[in-house]
Amino acid sequence: MSKKQVFIIGGGAAGFFCAANLSRDLYHITILEQNAEVLQKVKISGGGRCNLTHACFDPRELVQFYPRGSKELLSVFSKFQPADTMAWFSERGLELKVEADNRVFPVTDSSQNVIDLLTKEAKKNSVEIRTKTTVKDIQFKDDKYQISTNNGSFTADKLIYTTGSSPKSFKIIQNLGHKIISPVPSLFTFNIKDPLLQELAGTSFTNATVSIPSLGAEESGALLITHWGLSAPAILKLSAWEARRLATLNYQFEIEVNFISIGWEQAVEDFISFKNQNPKRSLQQSKIFDVTNRFWQRILSISQVDASKQMANVSKKEMERILENLCRKRLKVEGKSTFKDEFVTCGGVDLKEINFKDMSSKILPNLFIAGEVLNIDALTGGFNFQACWSEAYLITHSLAQGAPTAWEPLSRGGTR
Repeated sequence: MSKKQVFIIGGGAAGFFCAANLSRDLYHITILEQNAEVLQKVKISGGGRCNLTHACFDPRELVQFYPRGSKELLSVFSKFQPADTMAWFSERGLELKVEADNRVFPVTDSSQNVIDLLTKEAKKNSVEIRTKTTVKDIQFKDDKYQISTNNGSFTADKLIYTTGSSPKSFKIIQNLGHKIISPVPSLFTFNIKDPLLQELAGTSFTNATVSIPSLGAEESGALLITHWGLSAPAILKLSAWEARRLATLNYQFEIEVNFISIGWEQAVEDFISFKNQNPKRSLQQSKIFDVTNRFWQRILSISQVDASKQMANVSKKEMERILENLCRKRLKVEGKSTFKDEFVTCGGVDLKEINFKDMSSKILPNLFIAGEVLNIDALTGGFNFQACWSEAYLITHSLAQGAPTAWEPLSRGGTR
């Protein structure tokens, strides 16, 4: 019996994980990738270190890191989750490490090792990898998929669509009958021009609270002053959860920042307590709150308080001006900056049209969709890759067609 032809459109994380886990006894597998190199996002992930996944092993907790897709991914992660990802890579010789923030990386801190392993496993499966092959159109005719590319036409018995979130890929899948939720950026920094932030790029805060009053949205976490404004988890989380609403505001809005994540009353109490205990110390030499000296000097400057003044002589109004800038600072956001190569999109194929038991299309037979082309996205920390690995595994498990699978995840009762 001749092998079925499986074509994978897109040589990224989801596509290669499918290729690595499909049965070469059942299928002839071909990857079509428009770029000259495959796995480009894997290469630049985590600053070139590749943040493979996140050490969160409870699916109910894991889905909380996904602004879109959390409900659907619960069942997906119950079948293949981060522990399974780590086991899959480890058993193939890639030693992993879990960092303090639970992000998972290769011990080598090199994404190339991940790329080498995935390409090696694909080659073991006799996968044909065609780079510089741009898909122009896909038609479903006579129970097969006719794929037109710049390098000729191909016929697929089964089609796995893992293209990522480019407008062209959305258009092709839309022409096949799928609904596309209009894409907007997610995970971006806030562009802010304000005297408080000028010349302080690189200044960080361990725990700050940032809110968008007009939307009633708030997030806490690390905060970083950049050349363009503000970034780091507190900002990125806000941008992800509020991606669609911020797009409607055209990225023009006001935020309120509490740089020390201390409530007003507590901040007042801490200030007065320090003042009473250190009456002769100057303001500029006073380490009242956990901020850098440079930032403290800037706070005093924009609060229009004499930095050389002794604590005993600081008036109530001066204290309040200082604390307003520390705990209730209003800043105007005028635009966004995205992580160019690590760009993440909110939007994609409507999740109502996907069967999350095996990632198959509800619109057409023998069509499977995974990765960023779906209306699923996550916070930073390895979560977007984890969705790719898990979705891809479900596809390959489904396509096993009753044949014994080469590898069973721990979450499905596998033993190793």
